[in-house]
Amino acid sequence: MSNKPAAGKQGRLSSGIDGIDDILGGGLTPHRMYLVEGAPGTGKTTLALQFLLKGVTDGQPGLYITLSETRAELISVAESHGWDLSSFEILELLSDEGLDPQYEQTVLHPAEVELGETVGNVIKQVDELKPARIVLDSLSELRLLSQNPLRYRRQILALKRYFATRECTVLLLDDNTSEPGDVQLHSIAHGVISLDNVVHDYGGNRRRVRISKMRGIKFREGYHDFSLDTGGIEVYPRLVAAEHHADFPTAMMSTGTSGLDALLGGGLIPGTNALIIGPSGVGKTTTVVSCLIAALERGERCVYYVFDETLSTLMIRCNALGMFLAPHVESGLLTLRQIDPAEISPGEFACDVRKCVEKQGVKHVAIDSLNAYLQAMPGERYLLLQMHELLGYLNQQGVITMLVLGQHGIIGEVQSDIDISYLSDVVLLFRYFEHHGEVLTAITAVKSRANAHERSIRQFRLAAGGVEVGEALRDFEGVLSGLPSYNGSTALLGATDRVIDTSGQ
Repeated sequence: MSNKPAAGKQGRLSSGIDGIDDILGGGLTPHRMYLVEGAPGTGKTTLALQFLLKGVTDGQPGLYITLSETRAELISVAESHGWDLSSFEILELLSDEGLDPQYEQTVLHPAEVELGETVGNVIKQVDELKPARIVLDSLSELRLLSQNPLRYRRQILALKRYFATRECTVLLLDDNTSEPGDVQLHSIAHGVISLDNVVHDYGGNRRRVRISKMRGIKFREGYHDFSLDTGGIEVYPRLVAAEHHADFPTAMMSTGTSGLDALLGGGLIPGTNALIIGPSGVGKTTTVVSCLIAALERGERCVYYVFDETLSTLMIRCNALGMFLAPHVESGLLTLRQIDPAEISPGEFACDVRKCVEKQGVKHVAIDSLNAYLQAMPGERYLLLQMHELLGYLNQQGVITMLVLGQHGIIGEVQSDIDISYLSDVVLLFRYFEHHGEVLTAITAVKSRANAHERSIRQFRLAAGGVEVGEALRDFEGVLSGLPSYNGSTALLGATDRVIDTSGQ
């Protein structure tokens, strides 16, 4: 087996985790020593095992040197992920050999001779096996054996020089048990990968990875979310919209409702996002579904992220209105995603959207709703900045994005949790109004960056087969005050049959 680096980018070595390779712009520099640091339970051992298993796949022999965990513990961890560790060597320096009388000194009793024996065993195994990838787990034991910082640093430097002469790529694992602020290893290592585990008051842990240092490589800075589950670590690189641009047609797309198209100046344009805003029960979700069905009937792929309700409830309600989603789900054109509010990170959500767009060719993305998106991730900071990057990315990919934002209150003063209108290319505003003892719904387009649109207010209602948008109602009063009323003579939808359906979302 060869020690030559196998890499997606010339001269780079894959870390075994696609997300980390993406952050690093191709992978690790081969024949260097790297520090992987993090508190216990952050995933250091899992990352190291994936690193060695990737080497096996690429024909590079590996060696796992453990001073803290037993072979049985490592095998148990691997089996939980469905991995077989027999393809690389495990050197267990805390073995039962230390109980044999012939071993007067063991690594369990810190002494100068024990450090020498430990390092000697490492060198002997490396010379015999000639591994291309090495994991040393963990540095806390070497730190104890060294007894003082100067000797510890000199020992790490000596190992670094030795591994460099053997053309080995080495991961040193450290559990952050050193003195706070002790970063002497950072100066020795070629690169530093920091793992972090953030615990919120409710919901699952949020795991993050950060490249603290990497010599000679331009990498994506900052924190990146990752998950640790059966099958190993999956990293979700932080989305930077400027890195993703594609050419796409800009022909206007119909919403499937002639009145809504007229209100929008012809329809929705690829590469724009529409914010659908209004109080509860006004018809926002049904409007989104109606637009998606029009796209699906044109053969375009769509994904719908549902935060607020279950998929079964959504399907039942749409079926009652004659908008059948099941055939499109079965055909593969429509993907429905039920988001579990307490179990997803912003990075994972953005990564799922990217996969749908880049791998499935999705052209329409709907998020219902932004209120739940923000509440689903309590304690997360900078969610609006992440939404800004996500919308920028979708616009540059030529995707039509529909965002639902619910407002507090039914009549009177209506308020929003957030103001995201500045990020939106199109804003559709819904309001209730009263007329002759009935509560009806009005809709207007208050903003459109891409094309000229009507400034009028039209009546909106839910009907069999979808939504209906009526003629412009010129005689409204009090719309901006939150208590609109209509005193005109234009015929209203359903004025002859008096059937007004205001159910739905």
